[in-house]
Amino acid sequence: MDWASIFIHDTTWSFAVEILIRVTVMFVLIITFLRFTGKRGVRQLSIFELTIILSLGSIAGDPMFTEDLPIIQAVLIMGSVIVLYRICTWVMMEWQPFEDLLEGKSLYIVEDSMLVLDKIKKGKMSHDEFFAEMRQQGVEHLGQVRIGLLETDGNFSILLHSSENTVYGMPLFPKQYRPVEQVEAGVYYACMYCGYVDEISEPNQCCPRCKDNCNNWAKALNNRIVK
Repeated sequence: MDWASIFIHDTTWSFAVEILIRVTVMFVLIITFLRFTGKRGVRQLSIFELTIILSLGSIAGDPMFTEDLPIIQAVLIMGSVIVLYRICTWVMMEWQPFEDLLEGKSLYIVEDSMLVLDKIKKGKMSHDEFFAEMRQQGVEHLGQVRIGLLETDGNFSILLHSSENTVYGMPLFPKQYRPVEQVEAGVYYACMYCGYVDEISEPNQCCPRCKDNCNNWAKALNNRIVK
């Protein structure tokens, strides 16, 4: 057993410097890729946590069975990743714009019981994803939600209306979330695209808020949350 081969092999000082450069470049690339996948792509983990897992997990396994990959190279890579992580964390704590650049900001997905469409697009999520999240938190319709946030880790935070302040809102369950063929006087309907609620005169009436919906209105609900 050649201990020098196991730990050092053919590692030179010049290659050690090359390793540091490679690690730095790949660290930046991983963070950049994860940043552009959107919040839903890194749900429940911060970008840095996922970067550490990907980086360290990849290098930790190779030296275990690769004969020509000495342990010293794995140590250099792991040490470099940790140092880069510490540097980025420190800069984020000292300089808020850097944190916003890497981690992003929380997005207001719902305000006043209606969808904020530009934020939904920015968060790279679909209506179905949002509906599923709301249903899992016991929400039946948007009229129950005062504010909904998409957090930087991809999770949702919601503030609900009190029972007495619950308003009419767009239904979130499939059987209720379907376009009506006929409208009734004195009944509230919700735009199935943005959540705007109003009394309408015909089912193909255009939504005055989003302007994108002209024939998809669902019967609005005002059920209170049952606790």
